[in-house]
Amino acid sequence: MRRDVFKPMSDTNPFLDPAFHVPWSRLRPQHIDRDISQAIDEAQARIDAISEQNPDQATFESTFLALENATEDLGRAWSYADHLTSVCENTTLREAYNAMLPKVSEFYTRIPLNEKLWSVLKAVAEKPETLTLEGTYARLVEETKQDFEESGADLPPEPKKELEAINRELSQITQKFSENVLDSTNAWELIIEDESKLAGLPESALTMAHEDAHAKGHGTDEAPKWRFNLHAPSMMPVLRYAESDALRRDVWIASSKTASQEPHDNSPLIAKILQLRQKKAELLGRKDFADLTLARRMAKSGANALGFVGSLHDKVEKAFQEEHQTLRAFKASKTGGDANELLEPWEFGFWAEKRRQEAFAFDEEELRPYFPIHHVIDGLFSLTERLFGIKITNRSTIYIDPESGESTRTEEPGDNDPVEVWHPEVRFYDLLDADDTHLGSFYADWFPRESKRSGAWMNSLRTGGPDGSGGFTPHLGLMAGNLSKPTKEKPALMTHRDVETIFHEFGHLIHHLLGHVDVRSLNGTNVAWDFVELPSQIMENWCWEREALDLFARHYETDATIPDDLFKKMIDARNYMQGCATMRQLSLGKMDLELHINHVNDASDQDLDELIDKILQGYVAPYKTKPRSIIRQFSHLFSGPVGYACGYYSYKWAEALEADAFTRFKAEGILSRDTGFAYRKTILEKGNSEPPEKLFHDFMGRDPDSDALLRRAGLL
Repeated sequence: MRRDVFKPMSDTNPFLDPAFHVPWSRLRPQHIDRDISQAIDEAQARIDAISEQNPDQATFESTFLALENATEDLGRAWSYADHLTSVCENTTLREAYNAMLPKVSEFYTRIPLNEKLWSVLKAVAEKPETLTLEGTYARLVEETKQDFEESGADLPPEPKKELEAINRELSQITQKFSENVLDSTNAWELIIEDESKLAGLPESALTMAHEDAHAKGHGTDEAPKWRFNLHAPSMMPVLRYAESDALRRDVWIASSKTASQEPHDNSPLIAKILQLRQKKAELLGRKDFADLTLARRMAKSGANALGFVGSLHDKVEKAFQEEHQTLRAFKASKTGGDANELLEPWEFGFWAEKRRQEAFAFDEEELRPYFPIHHVIDGLFSLTERLFGIKITNRSTIYIDPESGESTRTEEPGDNDPVEVWHPEVRFYDLLDADDTHLGSFYADWFPRESKRSGAWMNSLRTGGPDGSGGFTPHLGLMAGNLSKPTKEKPALMTHRDVETIFHEFGHLIHHLLGHVDVRSLNGTNVAWDFVELPSQIMENWCWEREALDLFARHYETDATIPDDLFKKMIDARNYMQGCATMRQLSLGKMDLELHINHVNDASDQDLDELIDKILQGYVAPYKTKPRSIIRQFSHLFSGPVGYACGYYSYKWAEALEADAFTRFKAEGILSRDTGFAYRKTILEKGNSEPPEKLFHDFMGRDPDSDALLRRAGLL
C-alpha cells in the first residue's frame, strides 16, 4: 500500500455526481439534506410532467418509461447514503440520514397515491397500442399497475393520508431497530487475562482475540489479554470450541440479550412494527401483511407459505428429534451423566462439534489453511469465468480519509487509474463479457468493524442494461460481510462456512451484474422474493465439489489442494445434524409468518419470549435454560419497512429450487460451459422479465422436484 495526501474535489452536490465510480470521500453527512432534497424536487418535477399530460395524447414512452426514469437520480443518491450507514456508521451520519429518512419515505409513498399520475397511467394502459406491447414492455405495464394498486392508488383521500403516515413511521421505527442492534452488539466486550480459560479455542480464534485486545489498548506482549465481542468471527469459535462452560455461558447470555435491554430494547418497536404493517394491509384490502406481501411471490399467500413450512417440518421432525437425543446421549457418554438430561443452550454447539470430530474424525478448523481469502476470491472468479463466459479484473483502489485527505492505495499490475473506496480494506473489480463489453463493476468489503452492521449482504448501487441503441450501460454493485480477519502472522483464513458465504453473496451479485433486461426495474435481483435466493444459494454447491474446490482451496503456505482423506471427511460430514439445521430455518420462517398472520397484537399484550415459545412448539428442542428468542435482533424482519418480513420462508423455498436446479450441473458437468451458459441465459440475465416459474422451467425443462432438497440433505 502507498500513502499520499489527496486534495478533495469540490463538494458540490456529491451525492448527485453521475460518475460511475462513486466519490466516497466527498459524500459527507452535511450534504445529505441538500442533495437528497434537490433530488426529491427534481424527481417530483418529472412526475408532475407525466401527470399533467393530456391522457389522449400521452404514450407508453411518455408515461410508463418516463416514470421508470423519473426517480433514478434520487434512488442512486439515497442508495449511497443508505449504504454508508451500513459500512461507515457514526453519530453525525446517523443524524443526517434519520433526518432525511421520513422525507424520502413520504416521497416514494406519494407516487402511487398521486391521483393525476394514476389516472394518466390507467388511460395509457388501456390504449390499443399499449395492449399490443409484448415482452418486457408489456410486463412493465402490468407490474407497474400492480405496484400502484397494491400501494393504495385506488384508495379514497383519507385512507391515502393514513397510509402515508404509516409508511413514514415504519421507515423511522425500522431504522431505529437496526441502530439498536448495532449499538447493543458494540456495547459488549469480554476481556480475558487468564489464557487457561481459553482452552479448546483454535489458534485462529486466540490470535484474533489477542490482536483485537491489543488494538483496543488491553494487554501487552509481556502480559497479553484476549478480547471477545458479539460479532460472529469472535463469538462463534467460543460457542463451538471453548472447553470452559462458564465462558460459553457468558458469551451466549450476552448474545441472547442483544437489543433486549434499555437503552437499546427492541421489544416495543417489534409490537409497533407488527401493528403498523397490519394496519397497512387492512387499508389495502388484505387480511394481513403476509397476504399483502406474498400476493405476487411464488407462494401467493401466507397460508401457502405456512403450508410449505409445515410440510417440511413434518418431513424432518423425526430426524430433528433423533439428532437432539443422540447429542444428549453423546454428552452423557463423555461426562457420565444422564442421557435424558437436557442440554444447556450454550452446550449445543460445543457438543455437536465434539461429536462431529469423533464421528468423522473431522474438525472444520483443519480446512482453514486451505481457504486464504485471496485464493477463495481468485478461485470463485475463475469458476464463474469458466461457467458463464465472463472476465473479472482487479482494479487498483484508493481510500481517501474525508477528514485529513490522507490516502491509502492498493496497486494492481497494469492499472494506474485507482478507483475510490470507502475503507482501505475494500476492493474493486470490473466484470467484462467475452467480447470485452463492460457488463458491470463491484466492490467487496469482507471484514468486521464497529461502524459496520453485522451479517453478509449484496446491494445494487446502479442498474444498467441494454441502452436501446445496441450498447450496454454497466451495472454497479457490492458484496459485504463480517468474516475472519487477517492477523499479523497469517492471511485471512476462512472457515468453510465463510467460503459458502462469499459464494452466496457473489451469486446475488452476478444475478445483478449479468442482468440483460432493457427495463431497469425488471432487471437483476428485482424478482419475486422467494426466487431471489436461488442464484445465491445455488453458488454454494460449488464449495462442495472437488473439481471446483481444486480451483481455489489451496494451502496458504504450500499451495497444496485439500488432501483426499480430509476431503472425504468433509463430504461425509456434510449432512451432519441436517435435521437440526433445517428445523432452525423452518422455525424462523414459522415465527415470521405466525407473528404477521395470527399474533399481530399479541406482541404488545404478552411477553415476547413466551409468545414465541407458544408459536414454535414442535420446532425447537427443550433446553435446561429456556433460550431467549432472537426476535429482538432479527434484522431480516424488522430493520426495514418490508425486508424479509413474511418472507423468511423463502430461504428454504429457494433452496428447494436450487437443489433441484443443481442436479442439471451434476448430470452435465459442474464446470460445463454449456450448462453454465444456459443457466446464465435462462435465469441470471432474465431478471423479472418473465415469471419465475417459467424461468425455472426454461432451465430445467420441467417443473421443480419438491423433494430434491431433502434428498441432498440426507433427510429422505
